[in-house]
Amino acid sequence: MTIPTAEHTYNLSQYEGWKARFESPRRSRPRDLSSTDLGALNRRDRLLYDDARSVWHANLGPYLTPDIKYVIDQLDLIVQSNRQDGDRVRSAAVLDAYPGLGKTTLVCHYGGQFHRDQLDMYGTATEAGDDRVPVAYVRLTSNTTMRSLNSMLCHFYAHPAADRGNATVLGARASQRALDCATRLIIVDDVHFLDMNRRDGREVANHFKWLANEFAATFLFVGVGITERGLLSEGLSPTKVQYAQTARRWTRTSLAPFSIDDGPGRKTWRSLLLAIERDLVLANKSPGMVADVLADYLYARSTGHFASLMTLIARGCQRAVKTGAEALTIKLLDTVPNDQASENARRQLEAGIRDGRLSSRREAV
Repeated sequence: MTIPTAEHTYNLSQYEGWKARFESPRRSRPRDLSSTDLGALNRRDRLLYDDARSVWHANLGPYLTPDIKYVIDQLDLIVQSNRQDGDRVRSAAVLDAYPGLGKTTLVCHYGGQFHRDQLDMYGTATEAGDDRVPVAYVRLTSNTTMRSLNSMLCHFYAHPAADRGNATVLGARASQRALDCATRLIIVDDVHFLDMNRRDGREVANHFKWLANEFAATFLFVGVGITERGLLSEGLSPTKVQYAQTARRWTRTSLAPFSIDDGPGRKTWRSLLLAIERDLVLANKSPGMVADVLADYLYARSTGHFASLMTLIARGCQRAVKTGAEALTIKLLDTVPNDQASENARRQLEAGIRDGRLSSRREAV
């Protein structure tokens, strides 16, 4: 008997993949089994159960912390107020933050909700009978040009001529498909790949202004160090930066790493760990296992970065299942590697926790 794999292999940069992600039912949580129940499973059922748990733990969330809710509210304010007629330019939203803070998870969550809301309000087809495509999503590469960007947009809509024509022709095709499909939000991820010291990078950055003029949609740009890389200033020198239109048209918001330096930060950290703890499917899980016993340890190991935390949790759960421990402990997690940035920074945080200067559970000294 053949069964499909548990992980979903959709590509968000194609509409069919985006649609599959945000119109499909949520993944079902594996049922909770005791150690006795696990021992009663035959070999195949145990393999399937452990496989389902592996996929479940690798895809936990999203977890909407106060900071994430604030950013979503800011993005929604920009998008929902961009209801200008076709002869007016819409402003763009920018999410600019350090790596590993959940930027892509956040914008996809927001984009998915916007997608569903648009379909609920207006239906799955436009007045002309085209498929309604409320959101488009593309990810830039290190060698993105005007032509390749327009081609990516055409590919998202599965345009049959997505690879044919110059930048102008491809841009016109993408613009027409966005208009036909009533696209209202276009997410452009990884914009930090644009190098403003290169001609191609500056051309694409300037091309964004044309896109804003031509597309009846709000653009949401996502990246790392967007301001520092000169994207808002269009690569102009300090003496000419006042001529940059982008800084007047783009509204920036950001995310910060989790902090346990004050009461609100510790409360947010604990709430996040409690939510994660509830979602874990381990036979020997106990109340407070993550949110109390491991709170300081997980902060030091992740350095307050969401992606590093979720990587450690997923790998720790995998180790707990494979070893039969069926619980997360410091001893077990010490055998689990994490990303290099977190490993490089953890010693200083661990020292602060040891000498009482840093704690997720009480006022630091």
